[in-house]
Amino acid sequence: MSRSVLARIRRTRSAHLAAPAPDGSAVPPVVEFRRVALTYPGPPPVEALKPCDLTIERGDYVTVVGPSGSGKSTFLNIAGLLDAPTEGSYLLDGVDTGRLGDADRTGMRGRRIGFVFQSFHLLPHRSALENVTLAMLYDPGSRKDRAERAREALRRVGLAHRTEALPTRLSGGERQRVAIARALVARPSLLLCDEPTGNLDTATAESILALLDELHSDGMTLVVITHDPGVAARGRRTVAIRDGVLTEQAVTAA
Repeated sequence: MSRSVLARIRRTRSAHLAAPAPDGSAVPPVVEFRRVALTYPGPPPVEALKPCDLTIERGDYVTVVGPSGSGKSTFLNIAGLLDAPTEGSYLLDGVDTGRLGDADRTGMRGRRIGFVFQSFHLLPHRSALENVTLAMLYDPGSRKDRAERAREALRRVGLAHRTEALPTRLSGGERQRVAIARALVARPSLLLCDEPTGNLDTATAESILALLDELHSDGMTLVVITHDPGVAARGRRTVAIRDGVLTEQAVTAA
């Protein structure tokens, strides 16, 4: 696929993400927390995340920071539909996820959220192409269509030449690119990244961050959880969590 065609696809996708709904109403935020909280039962009960409000609009880039044990993992689990809040409402693409049954939550997570983790989580005995293709479990398309989409996702992250390689034959940076391709292939509303550069050297980490910057420029909504101030500074907004309390940090002008 030529660069001009790719650029046209990206422009079209960005315009689609920013466009109003067909009935003329405003497009809902991708993420909306309304007094969301999670308390683990005791004894004693633990308030892992205290009641908070957060709105992440389509095409936003939000970084989440905080010390170990602050509540970042709880935030990730709620945003990723892995845990349900014990208080408040979480709307994903305007859908109140608290009203969904387990099967619908699982399906929504598979279709609308792409996950990128520090440890890659690739199947070691499956090729890069197979790892990406397996992410489309909820896609009704044909096997041929899924394979082509997987190849396109790998091309998108610069790995068109490594489709048949096993993860054991890939560098750390290449494995993370496969993981990003896997997260993108279902065309999610939200890319949720947990310490995506934590296992990478400085130069490789920079290349992954540059790829995330490019995805954001193309219209992808990003949430990146990190302990690294340099990574946090890449976002348009930064949210801090400490002792379960979520606050948005002011942006300092350069």
